Order: sequence, then C-alpha cells, then structure tokens
Amino acid sequence: MTTVESARARLARWKAHPVAFVEENFHPDDGIDDFQRDVLNNFNAHQRIAVPAAKGAGKTALESWCIWLFLATRVNAQVACCSISGDQLQDGLWKELALWQQRSPFLLAAFEWQKSRIVCREAPATWWASARSWAKSADAQSQSNTLAGLHAENMMFVLDESGSIPMPIVVTAEAALASGKDVKLIQMGNTTSRTGPLYAAVVTQRHLYYVVRVSGDPDDPKRARRISKAWAKQQIEMFGRENPWVKVNVFGEFPEADINALLSEEEVRKAMARQLTPDQWTWAQKRLGIDVARFGDDRTVIFQRQGLNAGTSPLVLRHARTTDIAARVLMVKREWGSELELVDDTGHWGHGVIDNLITSGSNPIGVQFHAPALDARYNNRRTEGWLAMAEWVKRGGVLPPDLHELIGELCIPTYTYVNGKFALEAKEQIKERLGRSPDLADALALTFMWPDAPAAERTAQQYGFTLPGDRTDHGGLALSYDYDPIREEYQ
Repeated sequence: MTTVESARARLARWKAHPVAFVEENFHPDDGIDDFQRDVLNNFNAHQRIAVPAAKGAGKTALESWCIWLFLATRVNAQVACCSISGDQLQDGLWKELALWQQRSPFLLAAFEWQKSRIVCREAPATWWASARSWAKSADAQSQSNTLAGLHAENMMFVLDESGSIPMPIVVTAEAALASGKDVKLIQMGNTTSRTGPLYAAVVTQRHLYYVVRVSGDPDDPKRARRISKAWAKQQIEMFGRENPWVKVNVFGEFPEADINALLSEEEVRKAMARQLTPDQWTWAQKRLGIDVARFGDDRTVIFQRQGLNAGTSPLVLRHARTTDIAARVLMVKREWGSELELVDDTGHWGHGVIDNLITSGSNPIGVQFHAPALDARYNNRRTEGWLAMAEWVKRGGVLPPDLHELIGELCIPTYTYVNGKFALEAKEQIKERLGRSPDLADALALTFMWPDAPAAERTAQQYGFTLPGDRTDHGGLALSYDYDPIREEYQ
C-alpha cells in the first residue's frame, strides 16, 4: 500500500470510528468520559446533537474533538463556531482547539491555527473553521447575520454555551441544514436559560436532536467523572438539591418551570415513562379528541384516551379533506371502539368533519374553544380542557413514550387570571414561542372537554339499564350544565 493509500485508509477509518480518531490523535490524559464517548459514537448518525451539561464536565474538550474530527475527515469541510460572546469563544473553545492540536502531529502538519480561523494548508480558502461573534448591542437581525450565507457540502455549526445564545443565531444555522451533503448542528452548554437554543433542543425540538444529558450528581452512577464528587456534595450540602444553582451547575438541569407554567418537563417525562396495570384504566370510557386543520403547517390530530391511558401515539394527518378526516375518525372508532368523539369545531373545517361523522351515523360532540366553560372557574372551554389535561398528567396519566414533540407543546404554554378566572395563553403566542401549532396537545385536551365517565358496558352492568342510541347522556347518567356545547349560537 502506498503512502497516499495508507493515509486515505486511515482517514476513512477515523471517519467511521470517531473514538479511534480521538484516542490516536489526542491520547486524553483522563481517557474519554462516557458522555463524550456517547456523542462520538453517534456523531455520524445524527444531524443535530445537543449536550446540556453540568459545570466542568468536559464539554469544551468534546466540542474541540468534534471540530477536529469534522475538519480532518471531510474534504473541504467548513465549521462555523460561536459562543455567548467573542471573549468566551476566544478564551474557551478557540484556545481548547489549539491545545488539542498540539497533541497531534497529523493535525499540526495538515492545518494552521490562527486567531479567528483554522485553515487547511492545502486549501485555506475552502477548508476551514471560523470563530464568529456579534456586537453586544446587536439587534436580532444583526445576530442572525452571524452565521448567514454559509453553505457547503460538508458544513458544521458549533454553538458553544448555547444555553444563553440568542435564538436568531440558531435559526440561521437551521436554514443551512437544508442543503449540503454532510451538514451538522452541534450545541453544548450549561442549562442556564429556558429561552435559549439549548432549551429548545432539549424540550421543544427534542424530536430533532440526539440529546446527551451530563450530570455531576454524586448519587448518579452515570455522572461525569471530571466533576469533583467532593465539590458536588459540598454544593448540595450548602444549598440543597432543589436549589436552582445546584440544579443548573451540579445536576445539569434547567431551572424550574415558571410558577404559571402548566407543566414542567420532568412531569411530562414521568408521564411518558409511567406504567399502569389494566385495572387502572380499562374501566373508563374510550374517547377520541380530533383537532382539525386543513391547509398550512398545522396538522389534523386524532388522539385516543381511556381514563389514565393516552399512551398510544396519535394519528397525524396533513392537508386532508374533511371527508378524509371523518373517514379516518370512523376507522379508529371502529377498530378501537371509541364511545365518544370530541371534535374541534372552532373553524369552518371542523363543521365539515362533524357533518360527515353525523351523516355516517356517529354522534360527535363539537367543541368551540372560545365558548363558555362548563366550570365557571375557567374563562373558556380551551382553558378548561388544557388545565384538566395538566392535572391529569400530574395525578398519573400516561403519555406516548416516544412522542417528543409533545414535551414542548405541554411545557411551553402558561396561564394567568382574567377577571378572576383561569385563562390559558393565547394559541398565537404559544405558536410563536414554540415554532409550530400545539396540535398534539390540543387534540389530547379535547378529550377532557366533557366529563370523564365509565365505559358504557360497565355502566349498564352496574346500573341495570339498556344503553340508549343517543350517547350524549353518557350511558344514561344524568349530566346537567348551563352550557350546551352544540347549541345553535356557537355553530
């Protein structure tokens, strides 16, 4: 094998085995930590990687390894790096890149480290890494220009300390992911903020990212080894495990939810991991929540719930006609045996679905989100259903385990009080902060917009009556409310 062939084979092996690249080039004194190995092993498989980490875990070293790996193993690779400030980038990540390069004769020979760039000696104009920053006084547009105009077949964006980086930065990077052959977005940082790109990656955009959490909790067997156990114990003893500073710096957890947030991320994740026995939910009525959309980015969602169990992933449709939506509802109703269908009747398209269901012999309940609530504590039906859903999650409800999009939809919305009544944040505001319509959560919330009831079969057995054809009385149990959800003035 010639020298050139040998070099190509070595680079191909390093690209396929990132851990080997790190071990053979850098020989880390303390070895490779488990979380670092996790990221390296998944580097090739994922376009987006996020690492929310406790203080002092070794994430800057990991960022450096990823940058050198990408530069060394991709032809004409281009890497754009930014941090919370120009000084932070220069004193942290950029300095770290220089330190690791000094350990590798190969990287020293192939690349030149400069104050704000690293360039391949053979192709400095097209093969580089760049340190980028923005002025402290920059507005959102100026911030977004930090990474604007960057496109290449092999392109990587690295956001250092992304917990506090402005959101316009990552929006620009996201736009570049649509083109290129091998394009990646890597972000790592401390969990300092619930409004930055890192929180979005871990919570509201969790379905897009490969997330590796890094904790320094002395009681966690998977804790980061570089974080002093003695220091971590000291912080816990001084401030307590629930202290926000300890949560961020020792545990690598985001600050607690705002006091007026419906649900915290922890509560939603517990619901996704929760296990129930059949006797805890099979007694309850089966019902469907149907959130209807016709055009645009919004989705039609059909969500199943039976008592505490909503663990089946919902059916999601895009750009479906009202006849097709009704047909899919009837299919789920027939196959699953739902007893009650609650349909979003807020817009024109909901009317069409309801009419088609009635024509087919079903008896749906149309729900207008802005109509008066059944319970006078809430300002409208939407607030009533959402808060009932949040309470259900807290008291033991089960959510689909892999439906990561639902985390952001349930954690982002907040509520307040208007004229002494609970009022959910406007959907337009939620959509602006979430980046999409909370269609999944709206569909699940619809299943709470009529009082829960036992399954009709069990109710009939218990009370000894024959089930009527019209199920609006929920199996013969008398329900009396001032508001009629299908009265004419709300159609």
